[in-house]
Amino acid sequence: MPGLKHERLCLPPVAGVDEAGRGPLAGPVVAAAVVLPARGVPRGIDDSKKLPAAERERLCARITGCAIVGVGVVEADEIDTLNIYWATMKAMTIAVDQVAALLGREPGHVLVDGNRLPRWGYAATALVGGDALSLSIAAASIVAKHTRDTIMLRHHETWPHYGWASNKGYGSPAHQRALREHGPSPLHRRSFAPVAQAELPL
Repeated sequence: MPGLKHERLCLPPVAGVDEAGRGPLAGPVVAAAVVLPARGVPRGIDDSKKLPAAERERLCARITGCAIVGVGVVEADEIDTLNIYWATMKAMTIAVDQVAALLGREPGHVLVDGNRLPRWGYAATALVGGDALSLSIAAASIVAKHTRDTIMLRHHETWPHYGWASNKGYGSPAHQRALREHGPSPLHRRSFAPVAQAELPL
């Protein structure tokens, strides 16, 4: 279970950062940055992948209600321009910049899930498997995942044939069949191979 060990080793306030949506064929990549309060941290925070959707929704509301939260969203067209790696780095930077603005100063330290850091001026540490180690990263993973899922549910209403209500833009067999039948939507990442192949003439 994630804890506060890493946060205690850093100069406060500590922001945890995680992203959601690197792998899907459609929709944005979303990053969140979270500075948890000194007291009153919601119970049950864990790696978002281990939590059902209803629990993520409940915890996201609790986290945003008590913590300092920033969210960065980079859309599909910019993912195609930058590539998914740099788009993810940009989303993380936007999220931490928002937290810094809310704090009125830079975080004392930023903990980022993964093995790479954005090119920024913040004091930061990359933690592989950070959403299982750091409570603030786990909180960020919940906010990022729930935010992105909500975006994809909203877009499902406009493009229901891709099944985003269930696959959230990931390349499920049903999603890829719909791509072949209907072609890409404006939300598809055209730099991703299955989408690019769906645009090729028969």
